[in-house]
This record gives sequence, structure tokens and C-alpha cells, in this order.
Amino acid sequence: MTATDRSLELITAAAQAAADKLAHDVIAYDVSDVLSITDAFLLASAPNDRQVKSIVDEIEERLQKELGAKPVRREGDRDSRWILLDYVDIVVHVQHSEERVFYALERLWKDCPEIELPTDAKATRGKAAEHAELKAAEDAGEPGGEW
Repeated sequence: MTATDRSLELITAAAQAAADKLAHDVIAYDVSDVLSITDAFLLASAPNDRQVKSIVDEIEERLQKELGAKPVRREGDRDSRWILLDYVDIVVHVQHSEERVFYALERLWKDCPEIELPTDAKATRGKAAEHAELKAAEDAGEPGGEW
């Protein structure tokens, strides 16, 4: 079984919303063959808690406005380090960059097919590493440009 058209529509809209709010490393997996509870996962990250919350708010607003979808569950709001939005058909994980590295959800789902995402979302790949390098250079007092 593969992800439904509705799931793909939700994933695409959520990925674009995340990219519009400058999320890092946006990726989606079709997990419908291995999980019976959902069709797809969307993963995204951000370098700080405020941006994590902003990305989640944008995804929620965009899916509600454009597709009439509301999450049945939202978890992780208190700390804004890892917020999960459960839309039944899809599950969205937006993590602080540190949590993304620590939990490495991509490693768990790497055998599942990747879902094609909008160009803007694909362009976010590698942004977390880029940000980390700039931050390290900045912390070391090296000129490295602006972030």
C-alpha cells in the first residue's frame, strides 16, 4: 500500500509551509507499508525553540486554511523542542536541531520510500549543518558571514 492522495496533499502543503518559515532539512517518508496508523511522516527542524513553534504554527494554519485539516493531537508545546502534529493521515515532527541529531528519526525510517517534496522544501536540505558551521565560526570569533 502507498500513501493516499490526501496524505500526499497534506505532506506537500506542510512541507511548503515549513520551508516558507525557514525550516531545515525538510524530508518526508511514506510509512504506509510499515505502519497501520498513518501514511506518512514529515520531519523538519530549526535552530531555536521560537522558530520550531513558528514552523508548527504555520503548518497548522496552512493545512487548516487550504485543506480544512486540523490535527487530532498536538504534543510538545511546552518546551518547543519537539512538536508533533498528528493529522491521522500524516504525522508532522518539527524538532530543535539538537533533538533532530540526537533522536535521528531518519535512521528509523530510512528503508521507507521518500516522498517527493516541493522545490522550496528540497532546498532546505543541509541547512542545519550550514547553520551549525556558521554558529561554530561565530562562537570562535571567526568572520564567517551573517546568518
